[in-house]
Order: sequence, then C-alpha cells, then structure tokens
Amino acid sequence: MKRVVGSLVAAGAAGAVAWLAARKLGAAKPGGPELWERKNFRGSTVTLAAGPAVAAGAAAGIAVAPGVPARVRTAGVAAAAAVGAVGLYDDLFGSTASKGLRGHLTALQAGEVTSGVVKIGVIGAAGVIGGALVSDNVVDAAIGGAAIAGHANLLNLLDLRPGRANKTVLLHTPLVLGGPAAPVGAAAVGAALAMLPDDLGERTMLGDAGANALGGLLGLALVAREGRAARIVHLAVVTGLTLASEKVSFTKVIERTPVLRELDGLGRQR
Repeated sequence: MKRVVGSLVAAGAAGAVAWLAARKLGAAKPGGPELWERKNFRGSTVTLAAGPAVAAGAAAGIAVAPGVPARVRTAGVAAAAAVGAVGLYDDLFGSTASKGLRGHLTALQAGEVTSGVVKIGVIGAAGVIGGALVSDNVVDAAIGGAAIAGHANLLNLLDLRPGRANKTVLLHTPLVLGGPAAPVGAAAVGAALAMLPDDLGERTMLGDAGANALGGLLGLALVAREGRAARIVHLAVVTGLTLASEKVSFTKVIERTPVLRELDGLGRQR
C-alpha cells in the first residue's frame, strides 16, 4: 500500500510541476525566443520548454513521494536533474554538426569534444551512479548503469515526431510501476502524461532534456527490480536498438508497420 501511495503522489506531483513549469518557461523564454523555439518535422514552431519542465517535474515527484527508499530517491532525483540539465545544454547550445552516437565518437577521435560527447559522459555517469545505488555489488551496478544510460539514449532516439516519446513512456507504465523504484517510474509517467497534449498539439517538444531524463528514469525503475539476468537482457535490447538506429530509420519502420503507425499517429495533427 505504501508503494501505491508513493507512486500516486509521485505521478501527481510530477505532472503538476511539469505542467506549471512548461507554461512558465514557455511564456518567459529566458534568453529570448530564438534560444527556445525550434521548427519540427512539419515546419511548425515549437518550444523546448517541455524538456526542463518534465525533468523538474519528475525530480519533484520523486522528492516528495512518501515511502521511497533513500538510495532510490537519491538516484531518481540525481538522474532527473543531471540528465535533464546536460540535455538542456545540448538543446540550447549544442552543435548539430555531429549526429548520432557514431558521429559524436568520431568527432572525439578527431580531438573535438562536442556537446553530444559531454552529454554521453554525463548520462553515463548518472547511469553508473544510479546503478550503484540500486545494486548490491559492482557487477550488477555496472550492468544496470549501462542499461540506464542506454534507456536514456534510446527514448531520445524516438523523439522525432509529436507525442512519440511521451507515448513510449506511457507504454512503460505496467513495467515500471512495480519494485522498489515504482515511484520513480510513476514520476516519469506523470510528467509525460502532463506534457502529451501540448506535444501532440505541436506547441512543445521534449528535446534531449526531456527525452533523455524520462528515458533514464524509466531505465532506473526497471533496473531496480531486475536481477542480473534481466539486466543483461535489458542492456542487450537497448544496445541492439541503439546500434540499429545508426543504420535503420525508426520512423520508416513505424510507418511500414500498421499497428505502430496507428499508435504513433493517434491524437496527432494530420
């Protein structure tokens, strides 16, 4: 019962804070509209305010939820804050010259430290710390940390159409609302649900700040309930999909698959 109450509080607080923060940021646009506004795939102007809003909302939800183990609470708040912050840095100030994991690593080999490389480093560190806080030994911490970081990156790879990443978060609901980190998963779901209408309406987008943060929290919630074998499978799946994304367009796969195409377009402007 305590876990259920904690999850409900986490989801509600995360959604409320995310909704309010998105509106405040969207109206204020500190630094000017040109810093916060982008064109989406259709050419519509959207704001990046949803990204930091969901990261802040999720962190707040985890922080206030009752009954969360101290190590889980620390891991969740730290992941939301750190991953959201480095994602926002990449969104607002990052270069688009290098794209994808391969592109950033190639740039690093040439001696160029891109914003993407910085993001990879911070997300990797956040994953390791989160994995360590929900593990009993070094091996499980390493596997879990890699799975958390991979999950953060994978959700960001899906944030290419309105609502797609937020819908993916919602599809995680039955998987993450169990185990010792259930409120962490609930906070991610609550924040995503609050942002979904504006995302589908093409008024906002998650960007790296939101997608990476939500993906990392989902990964943490899963890892916290997984044994070593499940963590290995988890890591293999996110790694395989990430490597596949370097060669295959997820958008094209979705468009060619009827069930995925209908789900992807649900609620979106036609």
